[in-house]
Amino acid sequence: MTAPHRPHRPSRRPDPAARRPRPRPRARADRRRSQRPPWGMRVVTAVSVLVLGAGAIGHATLSGMDTGIDRVDAFRDMKNRPDHGRGMNILLVGTDGRDKVGAEDRRAYRLGGAPCNCTDTVMLLHLSGDRERASVVSLPRDSYAELPAHTDRSTGRRHGAHPVKLNAAYAEGGPSLTVRTVESMTKVKIDHYLEIDFVSFMRAVDVLGGVEICTARPLRDSHTGLDLAPGRHLLRGGDALRYVRSRHIDGTADLSRMQRQQRFLAALMDRATGSGVLLNPVTFKEVSTTLLDAVRADRGFGARQVLDLARALRGFSPASSEFVSVPTERTAQPVRGIGSTLRWDEDGAERLFEAVREDRPLATAGRPRAPRGKTVDVAPREIRVRVENGTSIPGLGGRVDRQLRATGFDTTRTPRTAREQGARRTVIAYDPRWKRSARALLAALPGSELRAVPGTGPTLTVTVGSAFRRVTPVRAGVTGGNRLGVTTGDKEVCR
Repeated sequence: MTAPHRPHRPSRRPDPAARRPRPRPRARADRRRSQRPPWGMRVVTAVSVLVLGAGAIGHATLSGMDTGIDRVDAFRDMKNRPDHGRGMNILLVGTDGRDKVGAEDRRAYRLGGAPCNCTDTVMLLHLSGDRERASVVSLPRDSYAELPAHTDRSTGRRHGAHPVKLNAAYAEGGPSLTVRTVESMTKVKIDHYLEIDFVSFMRAVDVLGGVEICTARPLRDSHTGLDLAPGRHLLRGGDALRYVRSRHIDGTADLSRMQRQQRFLAALMDRATGSGVLLNPVTFKEVSTTLLDAVRADRGFGARQVLDLARALRGFSPASSEFVSVPTERTAQPVRGIGSTLRWDEDGAERLFEAVREDRPLATAGRPRAPRGKTVDVAPREIRVRVENGTSIPGLGGRVDRQLRATGFDTTRTPRTAREQGARRTVIAYDPRWKRSARALLAALPGSELRAVPGTGPTLTVTVGSAFRRVTPVRAGVTGGNRLGVTTGDKEVCR
């Protein structure tokens, strides 16, 4: 092989003239410094290059992935749609499709019987405009619904508006009618539609290496074959399917099943955001390719949207997600020709979807707010706090502990002396999984520094500095408790 041509370089021997004194050396040095960017600018430039490079790698990693997505026209002939608020709304639909399931797996996972070609699960996923919060609302499949006028996709017959159970919208009009029906019921504009069937669900769980769930009591369902003892379990594809499908464990049927589905989704998000999947380009591409290949999506959802979601989820923790089911009336309502249906609690449902439309935390969808104190996402009584005195001021730790307890925080009541003294600024140390709790505490201690310390658990530690003045009163967004049953992901995943 021919050696590469090396350009001639001038001799590096010093020029004798260079050793002679030069006039005004300070002026030359000043001129050189003025021509060189300051160190702060060089750091910013380097970081910018890294960020842009990472973005380019992300786009290169996802290039070509759009071709693997099975497309559906979920927004065909859509008219008179709700106004769009802040954030992104995704309708997540699970169907009972089992055409790709082999005979052996059908027997193993109890998937016998003819499918109804309808939706087994319907969830509305809202990603906040600031990408700091994900809200998941489960819509009971037996909800009473009024289908808009449409053409039946199987028979081609034209139908006027008529009542059905919500899961029948898919059977009569597919994704488009399902979206229209949900928008009509919630007055929330849907941005994207994602649909997954039984086989695709199992593949998606397996590519993540399974999902860990925990249960305090035995879970058994003879219809699906679910049989879990109390404790922790790593569920892979088939067992995960049993877990989210089971509805004969107790007398609450769909209610308990929706709660398990929410618990599983919280654990799935925890797995995806906490296992390094979103930070490793190779693993991320493998997972994303499998997931995209496993879903049917609207024409506007593709690799770019996946990358945007991944960037948002990198900063997520279980506490960043919240889950709730649409409140319903206590007793089922029989409807002629339909059977037993669940009627939504009109007042509760309206307040819930109003919060979605206004891009507010779901926990704020309650009674009128109390007049005193700054509103926070997490109720102070749910936040455990340990106080340490980082100064030489006697009794400061006890004073802060009492003030925090007076505004509702669950303090340890045993303030300590910090290892290091002389702190000026108050520091709030928190586990990233409890980020929302830390922000609520920061609202009570304005001017403090938030410091993430992974692995420290749910108790937040406040090291008080000499600049501390007082605790600012705060309150949860809902007076009198969480009436709609909203729960956050950190309450759902195993600890």
